[in-house]
Amino acid sequence: MIIIYTLMSWLPNLRESFIGELLAKLVEPYLSPFRRIIPPIFGMLDISPIVALFVLQFAMQGLLFIISMAFGA
Repeated sequence: MIIIYTLMSWLPNLRESFIGELLAKLVEPYLSPFRRIIPPIFGMLDISPIVALFVLQFAMQGLLFIISMAFGA
């Protein structure tokens, strides 16, 4: 969802559609803390979705590790 939402920023009219607004409601709560911490580069390049995806991947790996240790799989 984050990747699709980010790609939709290249087509502003697409973000105004029903799907764009739905994705915004789902993705923005997760991205907004990263946007507050990481300013855009050169005033227009937003790398916060990339950092958010790395954090999400890191959290998933950690959760899988905890689950595998708990259940001995």
